[in-house]
Parts: sequence; C-alpha cells; structure tokens
Amino acid sequence: MRWLAEHEQRAWRRYLLMAGELAARMNRELTADAGISLADYDVLVHLTEAPQGRLRVSRLAHALSWEQSRLSHHVARMQRRGLVVREECAEDGRGALVVLTPQGRAVIERAAPAHVTFVREHVFDALTEAQVGALDAISAAVLARLATAAGNRPPLS
Repeated sequence: MRWLAEHEQRAWRRYLLMAGELAARMNRELTADAGISLADYDVLVHLTEAPQGRLRVSRLAHALSWEQSRLSHHVARMQRRGLVVREECAEDGRGALVVLTPQGRAVIERAAPAHVTFVREHVFDALTEAQVGALDAISAAVLARLATAAGNRPPLS
C-alpha cells in the first residue's frame, strides 16, 4: 500500500473541504437568491447552452456525471416547478429530451449574475493567473485519468 505523503494528505483534505464548502455555500446562495438548488442550476446551465434549450436525457446525464435515475428524479422535480419539460425524441421515438421552459430560462437568467459574482469573488479573485492555469491543468489531468479508468475518452480540452 502506497499511503499519501503528509503534503499530499494535506492537499487532498483541503481540496475536499474546499469543494464541500463551495458547493454548500453556492447551494445556499442560489436557494436564497433564486429559489433553486445548485443541482437545478447545473441542469439549467447545460440546457441554456444546448441548441433550442433541449438535450437528450442520456447526454445530459453524461454531461453532469449523474446516473440516469438520479437525473430522471431530479428532472421530475424540476418539471413540477415548471423549469423544464420532457418530450419524446422525434428522431428515433426511443429517447427522451429535457427541454428548458420559458420559466426555467427566466430563473437561470435571474440566478446567473449572482452565481458568477460568487464564483469570481470566492475562487478566481483569490488566485493569480498562474494559479488559474494550474487549476485548469490539474482538473484536466484528473478528469482525463478518471475517464480513461472508466473506459471513456478523456474530455475535450
């Protein structure tokens, strides 16, 4: 067994603490400011970036790194709140699409400025340009390793 060196253990624990703290605070702020969760925000962001605000369920699940069952349950909750709808895929009749509603678009447009301000203030304003580059490179390397280990192609850079 190759245990973590002290500096690796410290870096790992700080990373876990940072990721958890950022996610918890973003979730609280999004809930207070826009009435949505961080998970809602993630779904809505992907849909706003998709052509006509629609994505296949399988593609959205992959983009979010979620199991399809998790996405299905989450989309059902979002659908009850009028943020998204599900449609059958006209191309093959087997797949389903998640589609952004006008209400969902209005919510993400209202939430995005405060969310970006949060990320800038708590992450990027605390880093130098070199640290941002290092963060990007580190993230890309770890994501590529995870994708390769799972038998998937590494994500695009």
